[in-house]
Amino acid sequence: MSMREKIRQAAARYPDQRSAIMPALLIAQQEHGHLPGPILEEVADILGVERIWVYELATFYTLFHTEPIGRFHLQLCDNVSCMLCGSEALLKHLETALEIKTGETTPDLLFTLSTVECLGACEMAPVMQVADDYHGNLDIARIDALLARLRAEGAQAMSADVAAAAPPGE
Repeated sequence: MSMREKIRQAAARYPDQRSAIMPALLIAQQEHGHLPGPILEEVADILGVERIWVYELATFYTLFHTEPIGRFHLQLCDNVSCMLCGSEALLKHLETALEIKTGETTPDLLFTLSTVECLGACEMAPVMQVADDYHGNLDIARIDALLARLRAEGAQAMSADVAAAAPPGE
């Protein structure tokens, strides 16, 4: 099913098409990896809503990405509970280990590092979200172990991508 069909199907559940913007953005992002301007405009056109409404939601919520991101998006909570439990030191460690600053992506496109206002998981502060998974009670050792595991997964996935792109018989 095409992205347009998926969005129309999702939008049919809402009495007001404006209410379908967030589900439509999720569908579009899943399809394209991020939401550049032309995709945002297409979503607005499919739903028949004002483009500014789509832009507002896409740029307000941290779950939407208007720029390409790495294979693994590391989102470290920097709200009060996490800050009091050491997230600032963990952020510095992540920036050093990945050799990037917050908001940047590693040159190999494996990691994007961001901070987020709150992940709603104060009971396991400091916490970081990677894709749909939460990693809590973090310290430097746990961060290093997670990065090693993600690097291995990324290398394996990249090898599979290269193999899949190779012409048959090679």
